[in-house]
Amino acid sequence: MNSLLTWRAKVLDAVNDLGLLALRLWAGQEFLLAGYTKLSGGLQAPSWFAGLDFPFPNHLLSADLNWLVAGVGEVVLGLALMLGLWSRLAALGLLFVTYVAVYTVHFGLGWSGWNQIETEDGQGFKVPLMLAIMLLAIVTQGGGHYALDAWRRWVHPKPS
Repeated sequence: MNSLLTWRAKVLDAVNDLGLLALRLWAGQEFLLAGYTKLSGGLQAPSWFAGLDFPFPNHLLSADLNWLVAGVGEVVLGLALMLGLWSRLAALGLLFVTYVAVYTVHFGLGWSGWNQIETEDGQGFKVPLMLAIMLLAIVTQGGGHYALDAWRRWVHPKPS
């Protein structure tokens, strides 16, 4: 019986945080691809983006600078999230990017419009909300055992 409990503990320890790994990888690649799409289209914001009403503090920036900051932010923070490097901070930054995207683009399109963002129809806020919930889990729980953050803590433990 004791060996069964030991085996169960070992299995649970091995699968602990696999859910956080899956969330990090999925959300991170979504943002990485979105940022890459923006940046590969050029540094100048498309006309549909230039006409958007941005929230504070983004309304202080030009449309082109908002486009560049969003693209670079999605790539850098998405990659950091996938690697589990500064996971909470990366997820928090991506939550802000998501908030701006929902505020400017997605909310006005309704709940579940599901077309490509490059079309005139766009997509509703259902998918960005799902990504925001994933990011919230990472902000509150960290990147988990399968993150570079955990490795850094193991290699450089804080003195007691």
